[in-house]
Amino acid sequence: MLTAAALGMFFYGIYSIGWAVADLARGARLEWWAELGLILFGALLVLAAAFVRVRLPGGVAFAIGAMLGLQALAVHDAVHLGTGVAPQIVRGATALLLVTIAAVHNLQRRTR
Repeated sequence: MLTAAALGMFFYGIYSIGWAVADLARGARLEWWAELGLILFGALLVLAAAFVRVRLPGGVAFAIGAMLGLQALAVHDAVHLGTGVAPQIVRGATALLLVTIAAVHNLQRRTR
């Protein structure tokens, strides 16, 4: 399950980077700093996914920070693009699920 959580975080980061790069390539609909923020936090989440997978101390906290940054930028983007609240709830629930899976697996490994 830890591998599934790490892969989910990895693909979430890649998706964020890809979305921002695609938006910049076709003519940015958002501010340049928001696009660069998505790329930065996406790259941090990709790195954090590797840390979570190898159970590096602080890896889950690092992933939480990156996902909170992505969530904050997603709320900003939703206001500008008018996408509403539902995608934010799904994105937040997905992030919470990934972190919960990783944290539970890490706690189980420590108690054995």
